[in-house]
Amino acid sequence: MILRSRTILPRLLALVCIALTLAAESLAQPPSHGPAKGYLLITGGATEPRDYQRLIDLAGGRQANIVVIPNASVTKPTGQAALQDEYCGPKSPFAAFPCTVIYTNDPAVANTPAFVAPLKTATGVWFVGGRHWRIADAYLDTLTLKEFFALLDRGGVIGGGSAGATIQGSYMVRGSAVPDDNTIMMAPGHEIGFGFVTNATFDQHVDVRHRENDLAPVMKAHPDLLGFGLDQATSITIHGDILTVNGPKRVAVWDHKDHDGKGYYYLRTGDQLNLATRVLTLLPHPPDN
Repeated sequence: MILRSRTILPRLLALVCIALTLAAESLAQPPSHGPAKGYLLITGGATEPRDYQRLIDLAGGRQANIVVIPNASVTKPTGQAALQDEYCGPKSPFAAFPCTVIYTNDPAVANTPAFVAPLKTATGVWFVGGRHWRIADAYLDTLTLKEFFALLDRGGVIGGGSAGATIQGSYMVRGSAVPDDNTIMMAPGHEIGFGFVTNATFDQHVDVRHRENDLAPVMKAHPDLLGFGLDQATSITIHGDILTVNGPKRVAVWDHKDHDGKGYYYLRTGDQLNLATRVLTLLPHPPDN
């Protein structure tokens, strides 16, 4: 019996140490969560027609009612008619559906019931790409942001590419407004995103702009974050805590662990990640060239 106790005790101590280590890692890296009822469509920029169609399908197909938010790309004030024609007109991917552009760069206006009225009946929202600090400056802490969450709570979809991707995380990389420089990864005063996904940050255009390692300093400074780097023209869908890669290219996941000398690993088309538990569901893929 004594020999058996001497054998079991070290094993129990080892298991306790492992459990404590895992618990410490869990506390250091809180779970991330997506919208419980709605959907997010996040693209790496240069959004393809297939992803606009995904947004329409998730927004109800023939019953889709889309609101477009063009702030990121608007550098000079333009009239509502011009914006409506550009983003909802005949050349728009949403031309066949009820589509409304809402735009202001004044948070006071964004905080009014009249401004948010189109969001009350919308089933989908699309954030145009550009510079995401413009979106944050206009809508953070306003009634408009509350209505975005309300749309998700009733099962709607919010999508965006490039700047429209990054704004959806809780932490906003490349948010520098003064100077307006998208190479600055952490810009004090412009680091808060909309938080449709908690404890997460999204980078974009990774492959085309050679941004493979740009999230490294962000992850070092923010151990609470789960980081994602999307290749250009590649999208993910998030529903609840499940992230699904739509492809066609790769999504880098930064999780504060070492992966053969890198701080990230890749997900590919069809792969899934549970944001809260970090459990992966992987499909077989050919090796990278």
